[in-house]
Amino acid sequence: MASNISGNAYALTVLSPIKEGFTSDEKSYADTVRDRLQGWNFEENSPMALVPQTYLCRYFVLDDVYTESLPGAGAIDTFVDWLPVVPDKLRHCYWPNQDHLKSRYLVFSCNFHGGPKGDLDGYLRNMWNAIGDRIKEVWGYCYGFDGVDNADKFIAYIKKCQREATLFFVGSNDDPLEEQLKALYLKQEFSKFAVANQGLDAATVRANFKEFIQSVAPTNLTAPTWVPGGYRVDKLVKRG
Repeated sequence: MASNISGNAYALTVLSPIKEGFTSDEKSYADTVRDRLQGWNFEENSPMALVPQTYLCRYFVLDDVYTESLPGAGAIDTFVDWLPVVPDKLRHCYWPNQDHLKSRYLVFSCNFHGGPKGDLDGYLRNMWNAIGDRIKEVWGYCYGFDGVDNADKFIAYIKKCQREATLFFVGSNDDPLEEQLKALYLKQEFSKFAVANQGLDAATVRANFKEFIQSVAPTNLTAPTWVPGGYRVDKLVKRG
């Protein structure tokens, strides 16, 4: 899907229908999936932080959608809106008041570094290999997921549930994740350096800058660097 690719970024949108049913403690499958996703918020980092090249992602359970019958969003709808000769009563008979989903859906939306050709298979394979057990936690109650027990089956399943994306997250500079994490770290550390060296003479600043460069190792993408998915202040930086 070429429309899912922008530069080196790939926009993945997945809607997986959740089965109707209840667990042994009488909780619906959809609510169980939602609770498991909420539980990720209490972990040190999201499991998705372990998936290589993930720019950002979001999971949620879509219970239903509601749309007003008027105005419509299509070309025909817009054209009819401009026809005063069409009575409102007739228009209300033509458009439904509300649309409803037949199932609840697990929605997975993700932007990742996929290269110029959009390596979706490679990303999904790495995702399964990194967090396969966690994937089963949230997709286990979805239709069609039964029997998904390896990377190849997971790739095939996700592609069946994939929808075409139309929007990308604006915030990625299109570089591999390792370079972006290093850039975030350098920006943070250089800001600290600038504040700490205000008012010092040039010789001292020059000496301090040499020490700064040695400590931050700009060409080393592995460490020190920003931690993928890190949001806890005390654990944002990965040291070597």
